[in-house]
Amino acid sequence: MNKQVITSENAPAAIGPYSQAIKVGNTVYLSGQIPLDPATMEVVEGMEQQICQVFDNLTAVAEASGGKLQDIVKLNIFLTDLSHFGLVNEIMSRYFQQPYPARAAIGVAALPKGVPVEMDGIMVVG
Repeated sequence: MNKQVITSENAPAAIGPYSQAIKVGNTVYLSGQIPLDPATMEVVEGMEQQICQVFDNLTAVAEASGGKLQDIVKLNIFLTDLSHFGLVNEIMSRYFQQPYPARAAIGVAALPKGVPVEMDGIMVVG
């Protein structure tokens, strides 16, 4: 198996022993993104801005992989407060068009750096 490490300076650097993404063949496994501004590595303020930052970070890694956000076939969304589910849906509709990816939205107790949202995904390119 030939694993290619994907890195983008337009997304936050990994804050642990992992890669932003790994590409195997035409499948890309996108690591979880949280609402960190890649320039400052600080969490952005406000729930709407945080959700948008996560999608922007995923977009940067997707593009570094040779694809685009629309190439995501499976998206996982982790929320510490499921009352934000509707807002996630509204914002997601700004970033994706049909056919939408398969998706899970999961309520969790906590996320890294105390953020309220994280997303990861699987993308197929080419």
